[in-house]
Amino acid sequence: MDLIKIAQETFQIEADALNKAAQRLDQNFLDAIELILNTQGKLIITGVGKSGLVGAKMSATFASTGTSSFFLHPTEALHGDLGMIGKEDILLAISSSGESEELTKILPHIKRFDIPLIGLTSQENSSLGSYADVFLDISVDKEACPLNIAPTTSTTLTMALGDALAVALMEKRGFKKEDFASFHPGGSLGKKLFVKIKDLMRTDDLPVINEETTLKEAVVVMSEGKLGTVLIVNKKNQFTALLSDGDLRRALMTEEFSMDHLAMTYATKGPKSYKNTELLASEALEIIENDRIQLLPITNEKEEIIGVLHIHDLINAGIKSNEAK
Repeated sequence: MDLIKIAQETFQIEADALNKAAQRLDQNFLDAIELILNTQGKLIITGVGKSGLVGAKMSATFASTGTSSFFLHPTEALHGDLGMIGKEDILLAISSSGESEELTKILPHIKRFDIPLIGLTSQENSSLGSYADVFLDISVDKEACPLNIAPTTSTTLTMALGDALAVALMEKRGFKKEDFASFHPGGSLGKKLFVKIKDLMRTDDLPVINEETTLKEAVVVMSEGKLGTVLIVNKKNQFTALLSDGDLRRALMTEEFSMDHLAMTYATKGPKSYKNTELLASEALEIIENDRIQLLPITNEKEEIIGVLHIHDLINAGIKSNEAK
């Protein structure tokens, strides 16, 4: 038994069904789009069994791409949850045969409330097809299942049709990646587009010393600060220099090295800093990576230190630079 060949045949059967379905898209698809666009309420999706599982995924896709939606199981609808459907809503029902018992029982009630119904079924003359205001064909020549029984090709096609509706609606609404990110603030795109320097910078117990501090004292502050760095300010409390553990290691290699010297002797003068706390964290990471630094001091208009942004904090927060693939 060549399992690779069987798998390839499965892909081919389902791909052929998708191609055929794409070719038969017609005005009904456009009518479904208009119905959804014009509704003042929510797009409610329902279905039983595998159709229900696909419907739940479709609902999640719609909800995350600008179309308010939720999934409602027909059985739950029959036992009280029918009240979740409002007069401003629209229902998208899925049933390959169009005769799923739990589903067909709620259809008369849907029509009684005069709620628009989009029916995804393979049988236009079925109960679902007859009740539907818009019929979308999900018929397939055969299932990929060798017994031609288990929903395989049909569920793939149904999910693809849901994706096609969602993508078309995104295009029609002018839905942009910023909109998508607003629905996914915890995702990588949301973090890239919304998290700012002010959200991640450290502001408490910063390792700050003055220009008169000895290296011995600076090392103590560096250890307590746990940033591998001390920030140095002048008499006006303005940020002027930075002493990193790298600077300290290089200093140890010099003949004149002494722990009694001023930290300023070995510090980096005029280091990189930034003022705009509204800058996106992803852009700040880009600055840090390009300048090959680990710490970005944040100052106010008076050059006073108000915080620091460490590369580890950015990475731990899941921030990626705009240059990241």
